[in-house]
Formats: sequence, structure tokens, C-alpha cells
Amino acid sequence: MTRQCDTETNLILFDGVCKFCNSWVRFICRRDPKKLYRFATLQSKTGKRLLAQYALAETLESVILISEGKAFNKSSAALKITQKLSGLWPVLSVLRLCPAPLRDLAYDFVGTRRYRWFGKNAQCPVPDADIRERFLD
Repeated sequence: MTRQCDTETNLILFDGVCKFCNSWVRFICRRDPKKLYRFATLQSKTGKRLLAQYALAETLESVILISEGKAFNKSSAALKITQKLSGLWPVLSVLRLCPAPLRDLAYDFVGTRRYRWFGKNAQCPVPDADIRERFLD
């Protein structure tokens, strides 16, 4: 497998200026001791390239998980991410029994209010040194 394929497996794309999204990334890193996940912001070159490659709208409305050659977004991405985290987080996968449109309503409710509730950075922050190697750009 080539390096490019390696970096695009279990790759999480997120809104780099969103404070909630940045907290979510740190949350994942603390619960991913095997370092299965890598990250890139939706605003980055890698993020934009992958959005185009997977024919996804260039939007900051959703976390995107690239895994097994597929792109997952919104609640499907979030639940798929939690499946590989340590602790009890994989139990949340039971929520996949709920139809995606209903799950995505809840996801969108928070997503449309995240800047108002949690704030927004002026620019994408530099990742902490202990997790920096997990970021593509």
C-alpha cells in the first residue's frame, strides 16, 4: 500500500476554525491510543482535494471520515469514528439502528449552532506537539 493510501485510511476531515470541532479532535486523540485516526482540516489542500475526489460539497457543515475507500459524513461519520475509540464509546454504534435522516437532524441542530455556542477561531490553530504528527497539513 502506498503512503497516500495509508494517510487516507481512517482520515478525519474537520472544520479547523470551529472550537467545538477542535475539541472533538482532541477528544478522539485521547481515546485513540493506537493512533488509528489521522486528521486534516476541511480548509486544507488535503481536505479540499478529498472533498473533490469523493464528490462532496465544499462545505464546513460536517465532519468527514474517509475509511475503507468510502466517505462518511454527519452522524454516520461520528458513529463510525466512535467504534474504534477506547472505553465505552463503541457502544454508541447502537444508534446506527436509528435511520440516518433522524440522526442527522440532531447532528444538524448542533452543527448549525456550534459557532454561536462554542465560538470560532480566527484561523486554524496549530495542533499540540503530542498530536501534531497525526495531522496531514
